Amino acid sequence: MPLMMSEEGFENDESDYHKLPRARIMRRKRGLEWFVCGGWKFLCTSCCDWLINICQRKRELKARTVWLGYPEKCEEKHPRNSIKNQKYNVFTFIPGVLYEQFKFFLNLYFLVVSCSQFVPALKIGYLYTYWAPLGFVLAVTIMREAIDEFRRFQRDKEVNSQLYSKLTVRGKVQVKSSDIQVGDLIIVEKNQRIPSDMVFLRTSEKAGSCFIRTDQLDGETDWKLKVAVSCTQRLPALGDLFSINAYVYAQKPQQDIHSFEGTFTREDSDPPIHESLSIENTLWASTVVASGLKWVSCRQHIDGSWFCMHSASLCLLVGAFNPFTFKVGLLDLELNQLTKALFLALVALSVVMVTLQGFSGPWYRSLFRFLLLFSYIIPISLRVNLDMGKAAYGWMIMKDENIPGTVVRTSTIPEELGRLVYLLTDKTGTLTRNEMVFKRLHLGTVSYGTDTMDEIQNQLMNSYSQVQSQGGGNNASSTPPRKAQSSAPKVRKSVSSRVHEAVKAVALCHNVTPVYEARGAAGETEFAEADQDFSDDNRTYQASSPDEVALVQWTESVGLTLVNRDLTSMQLRTPSGQILTYCILQTFPFTSESKRMGVIVRDESTAEITFYMKGADVAMSTVVQYNDWLEEECGNMAREGLRTLVVAKRALTEEQYQDFENRYNQAKLSVHDRTLKVAAVVESLEREMELLCLTGVEDQLQADVRPTLEMLRNAGLKIWMLTGDKLETATCIAKSSHLVSRTQDTHVFRPVTSRGEAHLELNAFRRKHDCALVISGDSLEVCLKYYEREFAELACQCPAVVCCRCAPTQKARIVKLLRQHTGRRTCAVGDGGNDVSMIQAADCGIGIEGKEGRQASLAADFSVPQFRHTGRLLTVHGRSSYKRSAALSQFVMHRGLIISTMQAVFSSVFYFASVPLYQGFLMVGYATVYTMFPVFSLVLDQDVKPEMAMLYPELYKDLTKGRSLSCKTFLVWVLISIYQGGILMSGALVLFESEFVHVVAISFTALVLTELLMVALTVRTWHWLMAVAELLSLGCYVASLAFLNKYFDVAFITTVTFVWKVSAITVVSCLPLYVLKYLKRKLSPPSYSKLSS
Repeated sequence: MPLMMSEEGFENDESDYHKLPRARIMRRKRGLEWFVCGGWKFLCTSCCDWLINICQRKRELKARTVWLGYPEKCEEKHPRNSIKNQKYNVFTFIPGVLYEQFKFFLNLYFLVVSCSQFVPALKIGYLYTYWAPLGFVLAVTIMREAIDEFRRFQRDKEVNSQLYSKLTVRGKVQVKSSDIQVGDLIIVEKNQRIPSDMVFLRTSEKAGSCFIRTDQLDGETDWKLKVAVSCTQRLPALGDLFSINAYVYAQKPQQDIHSFEGTFTREDSDPPIHESLSIENTLWASTVVASGLKWVSCRQHIDGSWFCMHSASLCLLVGAFNPFTFKVGLLDLELNQLTKALFLALVALSVVMVTLQGFSGPWYRSLFRFLLLFSYIIPISLRVNLDMGKAAYGWMIMKDENIPGTVVRTSTIPEELGRLVYLLTDKTGTLTRNEMVFKRLHLGTVSYGTDTMDEIQNQLMNSYSQVQSQGGGNNASSTPPRKAQSSAPKVRKSVSSRVHEAVKAVALCHNVTPVYEARGAAGETEFAEADQDFSDDNRTYQASSPDEVALVQWTESVGLTLVNRDLTSMQLRTPSGQILTYCILQTFPFTSESKRMGVIVRDESTAEITFYMKGADVAMSTVVQYNDWLEEECGNMAREGLRTLVVAKRALTEEQYQDFENRYNQAKLSVHDRTLKVAAVVESLEREMELLCLTGVEDQLQADVRPTLEMLRNAGLKIWMLTGDKLETATCIAKSSHLVSRTQDTHVFRPVTSRGEAHLELNAFRRKHDCALVISGDSLEVCLKYYEREFAELACQCPAVVCCRCAPTQKARIVKLLRQHTGRRTCAVGDGGNDVSMIQAADCGIGIEGKEGRQASLAADFSVPQFRHTGRLLTVHGRSSYKRSAALSQFVMHRGLIISTMQAVFSSVFYFASVPLYQGFLMVGYATVYTMFPVFSLVLDQDVKPEMAMLYPELYKDLTKGRSLSCKTFLVWVLISIYQGGILMSGALVLFESEFVHVVAISFTALVLTELLMVALTVRTWHWLMAVAELLSLGCYVASLAFLNKYFDVAFITTVTFVWKVSAITVVSCLPLYVLKYLKRKLSPPSYSKLSS
């Protein structure tokens, strides 16, 4: 059921959903009325879709079984593991380029006109007057495409030729990335790119775990922990992988990159070993091994028939990287429509001439000759001038000193920068630096900021010094009092003890692992701990979230340092140098549903078991003991743009923990509702927890992000943030970056899984006004499945939208939804490989070169070093490119219309004869040396200075309305052309005395002077090159008069009579326009002129 926008529509019963489709079918038109009203189009589309599906039938994705080390055992045949970014191949290059050119009506029309000159009866002038401009356009296009295609081929070859070690029965062999097959065992070294989707079987790390970087996949720069399959990790040596009979069963490829379901089965054991596989056991293509020497993986999940961009057939991102799409600017589409209108005018004029001729003789031949005579109504030079102008705009952008490092990779759409309405941006690395800094610690009665961290350090040092001085039992002597407190009446703790407990909780409750670089030789397969440098300078922290790293780095700065961690234990170093060892009993990772994470640890020196937990305030407020400060302080920190975490703990006895462990293990073995049962067991511990502290971490924004977003918002752009990060993080960044203002309400879209839930939640959201929307990727998928149009209508009314946990395919789908639903121009900004699909789907893609590599930058239309440069790129260069191209294109059309009008007047006077007025070099020279330089100099014109465009971004709003090139402005130029063409030709016919050649000399000279004066009339801000172009063109024409004795009477053009006649005609054709322009600027000045004054 469509989601109605009225109050009543939202209250319909759920059962109505099943009735409406049938009712719609009953109302559908039938018979001839249906066919005429659009049925023919439906039938044609259906037939074309059926033929395409037959010719390009895609392989059905399904689950598969992969045998370890034996690719030949695979039941189905898989394609090569190669990357292909090329648009064409050897056979399709020329046809493809020609098709892309001649699918535009302008070029197709001139191809037909040029070919007609091979027919003697239709020949009007010299062949070069038609084929030279067309050939020039095609040559430039083919050369440009050939260079781009060769560069793409070189990049693909470099990636496909990367060597990897393949494990075989005979040992290791080197294979290219493109030669890897499904089932191969591949050894991946540190800092190597994962060539395809893999299952992690074995590592040289004793703990059986390693880290990978996923910045090119999900945009997150933090390392992800991966765990090897325990069955293969326990094998004594690498070669033993071939001594076992095992296979991997993998689910069919999905779009969700955050989940995976599979099983590992070893059949040669008794009984057979079955081990479940999850996302922790997988390595997706395009990720990079970050730590650990070697991995041994089994390639699976490859299906090259789906993809050809950036990752080797990455099935987990079905459709995430699209084949190369040709982007066409809105200005080009508008000109294409105007060209069709000019063609209709051309046909109508030719029919009128033949009709007035009386259809005498072979009228059809006369009709075609008139079509050729008036063909200058549609000027071929329009394409040449526009392409050259776009190249000039690109050069100006790259030479702008205010945005250094900017690269224009798609030179065909610079005008799109001036027509944008929606800006969709990534978060991590685009708006933020992804560098977390600890800012605040609040204990309820006391708060510590960056300037008082030394007090925490002193209190912590004193606390551990007292503990150590009490005897060799370390913490043993202090444990009984703490345990007594839990059972005895509550005693108010000192600030020192509360700081000690808070810092220890922060140092223990996390998923951070310290990493030390090896000193041994890179070629060793195993290395001992003696080969590692465990000094503080050689230690780095890795975690799944930068918040975690920031917290552990803060505890290190105050004296409590995490020095070691594996899957079962972690070690802390106190300010006095003492090592505290804790056994990790259970870890509960953060999920978007629970919004918290926890860990149960046992202090090995005291055997004390403690459950630590931290999370968002909305999740933790219900599980901690009563307090009167948490909610208020969380609000204060949020208003400062800080990301808050609430930290709590609960002491457990051995009996309590054993009871919990039994229930927890039983829940994990459940076949049905496993997730719910596990969550219920964990929640049994989350009761009456002791609130320890509240932390505040700041995610540092990129330079000048706030003023840039404010500028773009004032320019009329609606900004959407699409990120793969968590909901809380995305919301916090949206507020701190001022994407969502502090006074603006935020509606968090509740998680929905069904059509009914989506219906109710959209109903609740519809009642909100002037409210920013925050929605997760899962909920977005449900809404787009059932209520795509309705969701788009509601979301487009929001001042800002934040979409979190978005997969790359969802980002691209949102862009396409906005384009289809609104019809407005979209721009996507990103910096990682996960943003490529969004950048390609948008009308204009901007890539940022950052920590996540150059993949987005290379795939984008424009590349900038920082997000703040997009402000100038849009408001200055987007404005000037659009304004200049609009003026240039209309002036070129005016140049063709005026000469066609003169031809029409000439033919009408001389009995409608299909004889050309100007022949040979006069026609070629008119469009080239005589007027080309002044007309093209319009690319240097500007209506507003760059500083003014940046200071008043509101000027950008007028550009989106398309008023610089519209039907109104086009008709104005048509009327100007008809007036001037009529004046020039009529004046020449009236003033000439005896010979016809005088008509040609007078009218052509007046025509050239009129065009030069019209350029001066169009210019808004003079550049010295414009004056040079005007004088150069005039000088070329005057100099060429001596060599044009074939067309002109040299004796006549040197007389005073010639001069005054040309001057009179030129003044009559131009002076009224100058007067009208002056009056318009005085009576109705444009908005930018008011600012300039």
